[in-house]
Amino acid sequence: MTKQIKSTAFTMALVLVSVAVFSALVLGSVYQLTLEPIKQAKSNRELEAIREVVYGDFTNNPYEERHQISVSRGKGKVDLFPARDENGKITSVAIKTYSKNGFGGRIEMMLGLLVDGTINKYKIIEQKETPGLGTKITESRFSDQFHGMNPGKMVFKVKQDGGEVDAITAATISSRAVVDAIQRGYDALNKLSTGN
Repeated sequence: MTKQIKSTAFTMALVLVSVAVFSALVLGSVYQLTLEPIKQAKSNRELEAIREVVYGDFTNNPYEERHQISVSRGKGKVDLFPARDENGKITSVAIKTYSKNGFGGRIEMMLGLLVDGTINKYKIIEQKETPGLGTKITESRFSDQFHGMNPGKMVFKVKQDGGEVDAITAATISSRAVVDAIQRGYDALNKLSTGN
């Protein structure tokens, strides 16, 4: 009887290990098969966001000319995507920037700046703000006010902090996070321009 119990326990353990190994192989294979399509889909989403925020049409592939700039005393990085006209001149830059100060945590956006630092548009890529309040940062009623602003030529803060940006009622934290992300992108453009 003891031999049969040992045999059954050994068989069960062997079956369990076999199932675990088989499952790991299947999951690993699926991961490898989907890795490239997921990466390509992300690139396409970012390229579409670039198209939405830069000024005018561009003839290059900004995604292929990406520059990564360290910001926030080396604790973070943003990606800059230059948009060039038919003569190869950079007309604007899309910047994938972020703020960790949203009410729901990290907010990521694609920011379009002209070469002099003037804001064209932004598009929120990722956010976890409160529905109906903080999520209004994605709406044009809020985002349109930034068109034509230049953070280097104004007090670029929300009005509650002594600045010139209208915050969303009951969503000042989310509004501040947008200003923070835009400022980070603007600073990265200046860093690239000055070579610091």
